[in-house]
Amino acid sequence: MKNLHYIFVFIFLLSCTSNTIFEKPKDLIPKDTMSLIIQELMIASSAKFIKNKSLEKNVNYMPFVYDNFKIDSLRFDASNTYYISKVDAYEDILTDAKNNLEKRKEQVTKLKGTQDSLRRDSIKKAKSPLKKLDKEVDSLSN
Repeated sequence: MKNLHYIFVFIFLLSCTSNTIFEKPKDLIPKDTMSLIIQELMIASSAKFIKNKSLEKNVNYMPFVYDNFKIDSLRFDASNTYYISKVDAYEDILTDAKNNLEKRKEQVTKLKGTQDSLRRDSIKKAKSPLKKLDKEVDSLSN
């Protein structure tokens, strides 16, 4: 009975492994383009929860990404499934996408810092004429 139990466990573990490699689609998206698409899809999925200029939330930006790269969701899904079955290639694609997104984030952070400093300068410049006017009003009232 104990041996039968071990045999079932062994067969179960053996059947759990899958080495399924999907066929290469005819219209496979190249790795570098796939990385760019994944970057844009990550940004689009994150932007869904942020209000846009029209103060709308929950806008689905995914179709815009597909239109930008002139693909449809079926082609992306077929290519994505193929690359997922090749773990090393997919890991390279995701690593490249992550690195490029981090570079973009650094650029946006620098740009925001520059814009914030310009905004502070413009506020100071706007306040200085008001201070001069206040001083003039005070001097006239005395």
